[in-house]
Amino acid sequence: MSVLSFLCQNLKGSFKRKIELLQTEEDNFLRKNKMSPKLKKLFNIIILGIAFMFIFTAFQTCGNVAQTVITNLNNTNFHGSGYTSMAIIYGVFSASNLISPSVVAVVGPQLSMFVSGLFYSIYIAVFIQPFTWSFYTASVFIGIAAAVLWTAQGNCLTINSDENTIGRNSGIFWALLQSSLFFGNLYIYFAWRGKIHISESDRRTVFIALTVFSLVGTFLFFLIRKSEESNTLEEEVSSTDESTVDNSSIQSKATRAVDAFKRSIKLYFTKEILLLSVTTAYTGLELTFFSGVYGTCIGAVNRFGTEEKSLIGLSGIFIGVGEILGGGFFGLVNKDNRFGRNPVVMLGIVVHFLAFYLIFYNIPNDAPIASFKGTDNSAYMNPSKELAILCSFLLGLGDSCFNTQLLSILGFLYSEDSAPAFAVFKFVQSICAAIAFFYSNYLLLQWQLLIMAVVGFFGTISFFTVEWEAAAFVARGSDYRSI
Repeated sequence: MSVLSFLCQNLKGSFKRKIELLQTEEDNFLRKNKMSPKLKKLFNIIILGIAFMFIFTAFQTCGNVAQTVITNLNNTNFHGSGYTSMAIIYGVFSASNLISPSVVAVVGPQLSMFVSGLFYSIYIAVFIQPFTWSFYTASVFIGIAAAVLWTAQGNCLTINSDENTIGRNSGIFWALLQSSLFFGNLYIYFAWRGKIHISESDRRTVFIALTVFSLVGTFLFFLIRKSEESNTLEEEVSSTDESTVDNSSIQSKATRAVDAFKRSIKLYFTKEILLLSVTTAYTGLELTFFSGVYGTCIGAVNRFGTEEKSLIGLSGIFIGVGEILGGGFFGLVNKDNRFGRNPVVMLGIVVHFLAFYLIFYNIPNDAPIASFKGTDNSAYMNPSKELAILCSFLLGLGDSCFNTQLLSILGFLYSEDSAPAFAVFKFVQSICAAIAFFYSNYLLLQWQLLIMAVVGFFGTISFFTVEWEAAAFVARGSDYRSI
């Protein structure tokens, strides 16, 4: 662990001068305008959201069209599957969440997010000229990077929030993040409109643009400012003997890494996290469905005519609209905590149940596993493009209900040390997403919808239970905080 700490310390030092140069103008702006600590934290949340918006404009658009792109490849030497790739990503993601708090504790959230963003860019760039070996290798690395990225994001969100602003900040971040669904898929809609087959030129143009977007978001992490407490601590450290500081810093980071790992393991077996794990499991299943499966289903319905491929982009746009409206609205609602989080989660499950019912009636059962020729079957009605797009909006709106409230309650319950809590959250979510991507290769649509409906029902009940006891949990302190 000490060797890891030493290497991370050197890596962090190599970036320090570049980060300082990038932040000089921002420092001058903050001093000139005398930005208050509260406004500074809000600024950090907005930058965090915008950076994620750029990265996930690329990644979520990539995930939405990956299977469709792969089935249209002319290269017979490529034997990859978009579903299998996403299963690998989320499988590695789940396992890597066990170590991600240690990485963030050693490296810090800012540098953790920057390096992780580079791996996201590499994965997207693989689609410019895909090979089976590079496709699956990149899937493994982005799984590791995703665990570090989301743990660091949760840590950064909590550092820049308090119990009065965590709900608002979660909503702001979520709305900015999910704006990514709008921009990327809007491009897909116009670029692929009227196309039955996706050519190599079409594919390369799209993924070059997405790679650039991802890199822009990655470098935006350098604009996030450290808290006043962190700056003060660094000034105190810089005034002491340099060699002593280096040795003690390495030992301190190693200790924090080990402690973060231990806390993550112990935290998972607490009552609150076990209950929230059911809710989190549902978000993993529905994440798989709206981000990878539903778009593929729409693109496989031949009865939609020549617009079937462009409808994938339009579906992603309306998922994003639902996410943005939900995140923005619930961020404002959370300013007033009189009603708690339960009404929002109740709205989310009702909206999702309605979406599942309409999808079941509108989309053919074999759509998720159809060949590149698509399916000519119909469900219980003639497939309606308008209804399919309405369901996209409902899926996005319901997802924002669950995720904004999960982010809010985790930041509220574990405000003193958020990285392990968010790591456990992403561990459960990602392993369920991996399972869902795996069975999406084989299960008909009706069974996928049934699984989500059952897990969603019990996840809602579990969330209600934790929310009812949340205030008492924080007031008395938890066993976790005594670790």
